[in-house]
Amino acid sequence: MYGRDPWGGPLEINAADSATDDDRSRNLQDLDRAALSRPLDETQQSWLLGPTEQKKKKKYVDLGCIIVSRKIFVWTVGTLLISGFLAGFITLIVKTVPRHHHRHAPPDNYTLALHKALMFFNAQRSGKLPKHNNVSWRGNSCVQDGKSDPSVLMKDLVGGYYDAGDAIKFNFPKSFAMTMLSWSVIEYSAKYEAAGELNHVKEIIKWGTDYLLKTFNNTADTIDRIAAQVGVGDTSGGSTPNDHYCWMRPEDIDYPRPVYECHSCSDLAAEMAAALASASIVFKDNKAYSQKLVHGAQTLFKFARDQRGRYSAGGSDAAIFYNSSSYWDEFVWGGSWLYFATGNSSFLQLATHPKLAKHAGAFWGGPDYGVLSWDNKLPAAQVLLSRLRLFLGPGYPYEEILSTFHNQTSIIMCSFLPVFTSFNRTKGGLIQLNHGRPQPLQYVVNAAFLAALYSDYLDAADTPGWYCGPNFYSTDVLREFSKTQIDYILGKNPRKMSYVVGFGNHYPKHVHHRGASIPRIMSNIAVKGDGNGGTRQSRTRTHLWEPWLLDPTSMMDSVTFAPTTTTQSQLLQAMRVWLLHSWHCLVTDQPGLTRIPYFLQFHQCFPRLHRLRHLGNHEDVFDIFSVHVV
Repeated sequence: MYGRDPWGGPLEINAADSATDDDRSRNLQDLDRAALSRPLDETQQSWLLGPTEQKKKKKYVDLGCIIVSRKIFVWTVGTLLISGFLAGFITLIVKTVPRHHHRHAPPDNYTLALHKALMFFNAQRSGKLPKHNNVSWRGNSCVQDGKSDPSVLMKDLVGGYYDAGDAIKFNFPKSFAMTMLSWSVIEYSAKYEAAGELNHVKEIIKWGTDYLLKTFNNTADTIDRIAAQVGVGDTSGGSTPNDHYCWMRPEDIDYPRPVYECHSCSDLAAEMAAALASASIVFKDNKAYSQKLVHGAQTLFKFARDQRGRYSAGGSDAAIFYNSSSYWDEFVWGGSWLYFATGNSSFLQLATHPKLAKHAGAFWGGPDYGVLSWDNKLPAAQVLLSRLRLFLGPGYPYEEILSTFHNQTSIIMCSFLPVFTSFNRTKGGLIQLNHGRPQPLQYVVNAAFLAALYSDYLDAADTPGWYCGPNFYSTDVLREFSKTQIDYILGKNPRKMSYVVGFGNHYPKHVHHRGASIPRIMSNIAVKGDGNGGTRQSRTRTHLWEPWLLDPTSMMDSVTFAPTTTTQSQLLQAMRVWLLHSWHCLVTDQPGLTRIPYFLQFHQCFPRLHRLRHLGNHEDVFDIFSVHVV
């Protein structure tokens, strides 16, 4: 047997030692790990691990307030420089490369016509005008309305709209116009917005409803009167100046304007209620104003039901210009809108009462049946209630009468089609809804609106069309009727004339409109008695040029001036003044007359001087004349 190594252990294992090689190997590994777990000095490290690498010393950059690694500093600065270079390069490319501007598609004809049609309401405004009215030749007018009549309860009647080409304010047709505008906004607000006219048309409606709220005590629950009209429309003459007899700008009116009140006017009150109720839906986002409109509508409708009577009875101005044939259709119309505005079923019960529908003429025909106008609201009310049946289907007890209204609406739509002979048509295709009587276009546009709207109702209800007797017609037929009628008005007619002033290249130039036909060049206008039982109109000039006075025997009924020279002295040589009756009229020069029609049209105030027209294209033109017969 071997003895132990003097280094502290045997070199070989004794025979009695039974450990295997694997065990010994594991033990050695354990010993190695134990040895390495202890800290080693430099000699041991060099023997066991070999020579170590020399550590690099980190470099830093002193930025004053902080010290950062030089490597991080270099990377940061480099990144900023490269980013700046790329940004500058991209900017250079964007600035130097030519760009192709994609112009917006021009508006279609219907959009242009809509702009012109809505601008008419701006031209009709009465009272203190907003700065953005956008009609250069209009200004503040009739700002004393209501204040000069001591017998009137409502003292502030400033505002509203003038009727047609006159300076009278009739509430009846005005309320109908506001109702129809509100209806169009309720159904087609997205299209108004796409045309850029939504805010404009809502402003138009609000201008009208603000005025209507002034014409009665809108804070009360019960009223006994309404201001129905401001201004006089009498055409018989006399010593009292009025808004129909004298042809003058509204801005020049300084005489007292009477106010007509009514105490039993169911038709007017119910129509005003419809206007306010429909507008309350338009302005539902303005909760306070919408509630104010609803309250006013309810007050008016209660007055209409309590104080029965026609507003135009008794031979008043209203009977001459806007006579109402009955008030039953307004009951159906106003009640329907109040139901939509409030959800109160009592209004629907009234609007769908069979006796009320019978009085309104829902079950009988006639030459004017189905013709929507300011006097006959029944066709529109039936379409509106057909909407209720198509989309909500309230069922019993309303279904029977709603079904009747729906059927009557279908019959009216059938009467618009060329295959039926309910109405004649002109050679150009215009339907004669008023059977050849004057002013046909107002009825045509109303019918076109109802036809287009009803076709949209059917489409929205997944109904492809409707029956006229045994024949089925698609909604496209209704749209085609609506389109052909509007196209006729916009110029697709035998005369190739647009009947919307300002639209197209050929439209009426001699418009019956006081504000548009007289230059804005007068001041201090007064209408006074002439000492002979008549009236005398005098006007003060801002610039006085001596008039040309001719022999009265040279009078003519109509005169046209066509100057071809541009200087004022040359224009004066082309001027002629025609003398008539006992009127004194003076128009002086005014730059910028190209903004208004080049004509002056005088009716009652100047019965024999029909027009004075300038056919040139000059900015400073002709308007220097004085007429004075003694």
